[in-house]
Amino acid sequence: MEGFFQRYLSLYRPLITRLNELMSTYELSYSLWQVIFYIKNNGPSTLVDIANKYNVEKPTITRRVQRLEDLKIVKHIPGVDRREKVIQLTEIGEEVYQACRKKITAIENSIMEGITNEDQQITFQTLPKIQENVLKGARGKSE
Repeated sequence: MEGFFQRYLSLYRPLITRLNELMSTYELSYSLWQVIFYIKNNGPSTLVDIANKYNVEKPTITRRVQRLEDLKIVKHIPGVDRREKVIQLTEIGEEVYQACRKKITAIENSIMEGITNEDQQITFQTLPKIQENVLKGARGKSE
């Protein structure tokens, strides 16, 4: 479908900008929020787990985690393997998560206003399939 990806990008960028503005109050960005969100929903996690989830390099996650540590939002905890860095949210991290989650939910609800549950469900089921195809294509080029 011609124009599909232009439409997607035209909604993606303003949404990320809006989320970054919302989180700037907490000295956060959407990319830092992704780390917080992952840990909140998956429990204590390794940097590799987080990097794999978001398809980014481990050094990128390392920098994000360092920033979150500076903000006292995450901390390292002992892992099974001492070479492996495991991080979890701190009490401050939990509070920041709750505050941001509430504001993000309000934004999400306003964005989905007027869109039927059926249309939302179709989109929800379709986007992961598109993501899989994009990632498959990226892997295919490197092989």
